Amino acid sequence: MTDLSRPNGPRIIAVTNQKGGVGKTTTAINLAAALVECGKRVLVVDIDPQGNASTGLGIEAADRDMTTYELLVEDVPLDQVIQPTAIEGLSIVPATVDLSSADIELMANEKRSFLLHDALRQPAMDAFGMDYVLIDCPPSLNLLTVNAMVAAHSVLVPLQSEFFALEGLSQLMLTIREVRQTANPELRIEGVVLTMYDRRNNLSQQVEQDAREYLGDLVFKTMIPRNVRVSEAPSFALPVLSYDSGSQGAIAYRALARELIGKHEKIAA
Repeated sequence: MTDLSRPNGPRIIAVTNQKGGVGKTTTAINLAAALVECGKRVLVVDIDPQGNASTGLGIEAADRDMTTYELLVEDVPLDQVIQPTAIEGLSIVPATVDLSSADIELMANEKRSFLLHDALRQPAMDAFGMDYVLIDCPPSLNLLTVNAMVAAHSVLVPLQSEFFALEGLSQLMLTIREVRQTANPELRIEGVVLTMYDRRNNLSQQVEQDAREYLGDLVFKTMIPRNVRVSEAPSFALPVLSYDSGSQGAIAYRALARELIGKHEKIAA
């Protein structure tokens, strides 16, 4: 029987939402740091041309000689593009704006949707002993995002607690269904995590109620609060867990990591 808690190699999760400003990169960075605190080895793969995950984990632009662009477009081996971060156990494949042209450059490649899938399953991956790979996707449903979904075991969707939040999910769900039908039948939805949640705000409570009503158990119990420390941390090139370990944001991401690990352990039991 297949061990669903840890597939062959690391568990690969695409962190995606085509809507910008929902806390996608923030979630990728801080969930990764929280998983490391739980004793896991984690790789963040930045496939957003804005490179915010790379910046948020302290990788200066001048230090991004080898990136996801080289990995996907130039077929550079995985072990040449993985970089350590200042957090032991947390590594990254960084991104630069070069990646913004990848959609066009890869269009002629008949394996264009499987490039990240194949890259993350190179034999070199075993040597790193990763438990989790979190792919930080661009805020669009383009070829890069499709690559992430084809490569991933599951999709984690950050959902901002705001008006119209649920409406944007329909197109994402359609894309997930298409990827299942054409390229990755095992792809599943890891869950939806509510971000920028404000308990004092009636709208946040209404979004939570609607999300739990329509999506049920897909919505994580843990919600990420609107927290100034979470917003400040990227400007110091740190996850909030390093920037202010006792903040409400750091506490929430730790809870999210424990809930995620618990889900996988329950599946495996």
